[in-house]
Amino acid sequence: MTNTATVRMINARDLMNPEVLTVDAKMTVRELASFLLDNQISGAPVAAEDGALVGVVSFADIAASASRDAGVATDQRNPGFYLKDLQETYSEEDFRSFHIEEPDRRVEEIMTPTVYSVDVEDPVATVASMMLDGHLHRLLVTEEGQPVGIVSTSDLLGLLIDEG
Repeated sequence: MTNTATVRMINARDLMNPEVLTVDAKMTVRELASFLLDNQISGAPVAAEDGALVGVVSFADIAASASRDAGVATDQRNPGFYLKDLQETYSEEDFRSFHIEEPDRRVEEIMTPTVYSVDVEDPVATVASMMLDGHLHRLLVTEEGQPVGIVSTSDLLGLLIDEG
């Protein structure tokens, strides 16, 4: 007897966390660091005053900014390349000890001014490929152009555990 049941593909909606925490573009880097630590996240989308999403920011951006302040050379075309494993390398205590040279620097000055997103119906393979190809740790999930969730590398890894 053949099983004719249809197998539904896993899509972005199945993986996403529907709670999207955003940060204000005018927030200081010091406030950003506290926000990320308090919410136990490594990055977040950035919203302008009108609520429009204008970029993303992470601990890697804070570290890249601090590195530039300290005179450490990075590849300006892709500074994240040198910091891509930063979030896995340092503990929360390490991040708390980072010294921010210019505490009044704003998120809009250090953020990546691009919002990477996938549609809620995009299959998990599309989500994973986009994250791998772009060296991205998180993607916004949209429905009809509006943000409805976020998918992180942890969400993808959780899928492997659930399937295993």
